Amino acid sequence: QVQLVESGGGLVQPGGSLRLSCAASGFTFSSSRMGWYRQAPGKQRELVAAVTSDYITNYAGSVKDRFTISRDNAKKTVYLQMNSLKPEDTAVYYCKAVLSSSYIQYWGQGTQVTVSS
Repeated sequence: QVQLVESGGGLVQPGGSLRLSCAASGFTFSSSRMGWYRQAPGKQRELVAAVTSDYITNYAGSVKDRFTISRDNAKKTVYLQMNSLKPEDTAVYYCKAVLSSSYIQYWGQGTQVTVSS
């Protein structure tokens, strides 16, 4: 079955960095669109960054130039490098896969990122 397992979250001071990982299994990773979303308390889930099977990326305006999404098809893993973190980046971060064969979406369980001094 499809599994997405996020890791790398934690507590970091403002200005710090974290790298999130999402290990995928159970589907054809290389041909799937992958994305990172986040949800802060009391807010809707929002797109942070996404990468297509052709390595085309897009970012939310609030994270552009600070976050970088990448994928390693050999490891079936998608990453989110987060630099210059701000308190407003605090949220649960979720990995999402969109399967190319069916456009069915799958979500990971989420990983907490807290930016605080």
